[in-house]
Amino acid sequence: MTLPPHPLFIALQFLTTIPVFLTAPPSDKDMGRSLLYYPLTGLLLGGLLAVCYGFMSAIIAPLAAPLIAALTLVLWVLLTGGLHLDGLADSVDALMGGLGNRQKTLEIMKDPTSGPMGVISIVLVLLLKFTALWLLFAAQNWPGLLIAPLLGRTALVALCLTTPYVREGGLGALISQHLPRQASVIVVIVALVIASAMSGFGAVWILLACMGAFITLRALFISRLGGTTGDSAGALVELTEVTVLVTIAIATSQV
Repeated sequence: MTLPPHPLFIALQFLTTIPVFLTAPPSDKDMGRSLLYYPLTGLLLGGLLAVCYGFMSAIIAPLAAPLIAALTLVLWVLLTGGLHLDGLADSVDALMGGLGNRQKTLEIMKDPTSGPMGVISIVLVLLLKFTALWLLFAAQNWPGLLIAPLLGRTALVALCLTTPYVREGGLGALISQHLPRQASVIVVIVALVIASAMSGFGAVWILLACMGAFITLRALFISRLGGTTGDSAGALVELTEVTVLVTIAIATSQV
């Protein structure tokens, strides 16, 4: 579908594989403002996953939670094009292979090939997501499909607000340079309130777990990279989503 270069459509085009085509190249200002719509894009992504989960639950036997979890995860990866998984693999390879050398770490991160540790990180993250989804679907607990993508992309906004972008040029630097900071703070707060409302009594544990993951990963990025890159931002999204799903799954299993 062909759409005007509104920041929301820019975010959809960048973060998803939904066929969005813009009528004109976006301006630098619109690129920066597109970050404000990342949480909404995550919520829309979660909505698509939730609708597909409902459809599959209606036509597949309720006891087939593992199959529904696997199909949902496949769709999740397809809708994002594996964008953040690629960032996760590149980040793990770089942080493991850089041996504390900032320049070497950044050079490894730019390498388009994935090493064994990067591949292992993808396998482990997908395994954790699949297992958590299996447990949630077995308990017919589907709101995590909305919460995880929402908080994953809210973490991106928080990261850009609090962490310098270390590479000159490129899309990440452009977005960071033109990010409306005051509006971004409001967006983060609103997204956290929405996620809390959807989480119910488990909101405190989910937010604490995500905060712990964010603080830990940001400190790692600062110490090893001097800031963030597009790849480390992608890693943050994946690990935030895993944190949300695992936390909800643990809480569900205790009920």
